[in-house]
Amino acid sequence: MGKYFGTDGFRGEANVNLTVEHAYKVGRFLGYYYGKNHKANIVIGKDTRRSSYMFEYALVAGLTASGADAYLLHVTTTPSVSYVVRSEGFDCGIMISASHNPYYDNGIKVINGGGYKLEADVEALIEEYIDSEKDTLPLATKENIGRTVDYYIGRNRYVGYLISLATRSFKDMRVGLDLSNGSATTVAKGVFDALGAKTFVINSEPDGTNINKDCGSTHIEYLQKYVIENNLNVGFAYDGDADRCLAVDEKGNIIDGDLILYLCGVYMKRRNELANDTIVTTVMSNLGLYKALERQGIRYEKTAVGDKYVFENMMTNGHALGGEQSGHIIFSKHAMTGDGVLTSLKLMEVMLESKAPLSELLKEITIFPQLLVNVKVKNKKEAREDEAVIEAVGQVEKELGSEGRILVRESGTEPVVRVMVEAETGETCKIMVDRVVKVLKEKGHVL
Repeated sequence: MGKYFGTDGFRGEANVNLTVEHAYKVGRFLGYYYGKNHKANIVIGKDTRRSSYMFEYALVAGLTASGADAYLLHVTTTPSVSYVVRSEGFDCGIMISASHNPYYDNGIKVINGGGYKLEADVEALIEEYIDSEKDTLPLATKENIGRTVDYYIGRNRYVGYLISLATRSFKDMRVGLDLSNGSATTVAKGVFDALGAKTFVINSEPDGTNINKDCGSTHIEYLQKYVIENNLNVGFAYDGDADRCLAVDEKGNIIDGDLILYLCGVYMKRRNELANDTIVTTVMSNLGLYKALERQGIRYEKTAVGDKYVFENMMTNGHALGGEQSGHIIFSKHAMTGDGVLTSLKLMEVMLESKAPLSELLKEITIFPQLLVNVKVKNKKEAREDEAVIEAVGQVEKELGSEGRILVRESGTEPVVRVMVEAETGETCKIMVDRVVKVLKEKGHVL
């Protein structure tokens, strides 16, 4: 990770550690970098945060000052930006969003011409330019100054693409959608309505400050209750920029990313669509998933946390399915990034083709109890590498043996160390997590 760009772009609190000056300089560099040999065409999307408009205008100012034309998708999803970039020949795309973070945070995600996240070496060049004391990039003049283009049609084409991927009608299916007051408000309901579902929607009235607030994939308990109260077949919850999806079955049970990978992986294998009979996961995936995949004859590979690492593995090895427990699921045949709405369509396909409710399809998998605690620390690296912390983690690993595991890692987007334990019982998980957190506190790392 760089100084500004983490695992999911340049993220921070708006006007605190992510400012309009940062956004302007990102735009200036991208317009220059992609416009060396021709006039650069760059597409921009944003989520519903109050600050997204501010950053959009700052990016546009930087891009056009460097001579690039900026095409505005307005409020849209991260995967739609990826789709438009790769399908319509843009030099790159920019998504303004902090995903699942609170409304006062924001982020700048840059997507390259292939539709996936920007290369680390280019991010390093952007960071170098941001920190430079003197602006050495040329400014466009006269007719070479860039312009903005209203490009909402690009989002409409993405919606049409999603609709085209459905294998059958959703008629008579009662589907709940929690849109998280975010980007999905411009996409998801239209897709499900067009496919014939009886669509029930909650959290679809963004006001700039309510994105992810007690809603969406980070607060799925509201959708659980909604599905049961309205006798729905299934519910889907998205995050702020709709690149992740979690589901709720007809009984109100949560279907996280691991369970989605299992359902789609087994379905794809039976249809000879699971390339290499392999699923790509991150180190956060549950032991129960791995045991269930082994019973189904499906192999798996593990990457560092972050869908960019999952995607890199998939591209390198030719795998078709991968994702994270948090709900970033990548279907490489159809998308270059996690896509929440696409994931929900794929789960609908599994249900409809299997002619069974989701609860029935999950009988063969048992998920181990898991506890994840986010510990706010002064310095992530120092906390994780403290010898006393390492010793405590090692002791927990020894006691858990093959029937559990512990993972301690630095967050890529927040000032926290994440302590995760899986074990046969929730009580054991708590005991082991508390033991490590206690050492972090005793050594003075916790804020």
